[in-house]
Amino acid sequence: MTAPKGKKPDPLAPAASLLIKLGSIAVHADEYLSPGGHPLDKVALDGLLRDPEVVAWRKAMDAMAFLPVKR
Repeated sequence: MTAPKGKKPDPLAPAASLLIKLGSIAVHADEYLSPGGHPLDKVALDGLLRDPEVVAWRKAMDAMAFLPVKR
């Protein structure tokens, strides 16, 4: 989630790179949870969820109370 220098990024207007990562999370989660789910999808999910851009976006969204609270 990048923004011009001195400007805070808007989590509601994510960069294309972040949208691709979020879409990949959705596809890998769907694949992993399907009846023929593959362990490599979990590996991909783990990596995507630790990605700095995804982590920053989730923190920004948490601050705005738009996402479920993590247990």
